[in-house]
Amino acid sequence: MALRQEMAKSLLKTSSLSGRTKLLHQTGLSLYSTSHGFYEEEVKKKLQQFPGGSIDLQKEDSGIGILTLNNPSKMNAFSGVMMLQLLEKVIELENWTEGKGLIVRGAKNTFSSGSDLNAVKSLGTPEDGMAVCMFMQNTLTRFMRLPLISVALVQGWALGGGAEFTTACDFRLMTPESKIRFVHKEMGIIPSWGGTTRLVDIIGSRQALKVLSGALKLDSKYALHIGMVEEVLQSSDETKSLEEAQEWLKQFIQGPPEVIRALKKSVCSGRELYLEEALQNERDLLGTVWGGPANLEAIAKKGKFNK
Repeated sequence: MALRQEMAKSLLKTSSLSGRTKLLHQTGLSLYSTSHGFYEEEVKKKLQQFPGGSIDLQKEDSGIGILTLNNPSKMNAFSGVMMLQLLEKVIELENWTEGKGLIVRGAKNTFSSGSDLNAVKSLGTPEDGMAVCMFMQNTLTRFMRLPLISVALVQGWALGGGAEFTTACDFRLMTPESKIRFVHKEMGIIPSWGGTTRLVDIIGSRQALKVLSGALKLDSKYALHIGMVEEVLQSSDETKSLEEAQEWLKQFIQGPPEVIRALKKSVCSGRELYLEEALQNERDLLGTVWGGPANLEAIAKKGKFNK
């Protein structure tokens, strides 16, 4: 009888998974394949030709990771090697089972000025542009789906691709003097790292059109007004603002990693899947925590929710 119940449960779960749901359940899956004209290894070889800077990751015992865009001589612009390293760090974070939260920031008190122009000039054909587009869309979509609550700490400038990166985070915090600007129109292009799609989700289509077509400089006050950021921090000091961001994030990651991670996955499915699929995914995620150690401990301690 027990065996039949397990088989039925397994069949129900398997049969209910659509292609979109499987993308959320499985890590390491690319949005693009050779059928889309995407040849990942060829793209990686091209990007490897443009060195400079690094993507640094610090994982703390508190369950908070700090991802630093580190190329200060170029306002933390993304070199080709940094794009490759970002994918490597995302893969590392996908496998960090103790992680609960992540702060993304730039070195030397500025976020990022986008792509390194040396790489942009050398990758000048439409085919090159689309290849890098697919590579970065893949990387930042995997980043967005990480089972970690992520915050972009915007200090100084977030320009172009740097502005796009902030939209891949769950939340954005700005220091008082910082600015976000989608400068793509002035470069004769459009956002291509998924920034437009995510920006519409964050602030709505009307505001997104204004921000993009006007190449608006979003200072902290205006960004807060249109819902681009959650909060403006008190300090512009590099160290103090990081401490503020950590304290802000801690209020949302209190609790066991398995519960925080399941919550993030559930929200991702609610955003990306159809209603029926999202509900089924919510059910499956509940099965990973119901009756688990955190659930049983909470019941034993409280018996009911705090009011």
